[in-house]
Amino acid sequence: MLPTSKLEAINEILSCVGEAPVNALNTGYVTSDIAENILDSTSREVQSKGWNFNTDTNMEIVPDTTGKLILPSNTLKADGDTTSTTQDWVMRDGKMYNRITHSYTSDTPIKVTLLTLQDFEVLPEAARRYITLKSARLMQDRTMGLGNLHQFNMQDEHAALVELRDMETDVSDFNIFDSFDTYQIINRTGGNVR
Repeated sequence: MLPTSKLEAINEILSCVGEAPVNALNTGYVTSDIAENILDSTSREVQSKGWNFNTDTNMEIVPDTTGKLILPSNTLKADGDTTSTTQDWVMRDGKMYNRITHSYTSDTPIKVTLLTLQDFEVLPEAARRYITLKSARLMQDRTMGLGNLHQFNMQDEHAALVELRDMETDVSDFNIFDSFDTYQIINRTGGNVR
């Protein structure tokens, strides 16, 4: 069995509101188009939180011929990896902007942490499942508004989110020191943890 395709996701969303499945994307069928818009919007929202599958660290952004640090068009968030008295890079208008010098230009490449929007069919299955179920609940809420169906869909959505978070934990290289709580304890005790 293959991972969920975008067409399968849209058909699952349509089934949640009692609509017949479609054979292709962009059919011109209004309900299918609404389902696809909700799926795309939900995917963008979920990916904006940042996951291991759409976050790249230590990415080098090279200045173009005008000195501007142009970001890829699918960038959701970018943050400069270095902060100094002369550099504090943040994303603005699809480019990197130095908040200290108030400039979009740089003579040298910079390193950034880059969060990008991935196509639905590039995502891991756990993310596809969560996005599909959340989209189905939103579609059902917007078109039918039945409370008992909302509860069933929320339960499925929550289970899918737990599965996505489990997948995130499994594939990420977290350790005890990646926890803010651990950092606070070490900081508060001066490193003398008993």
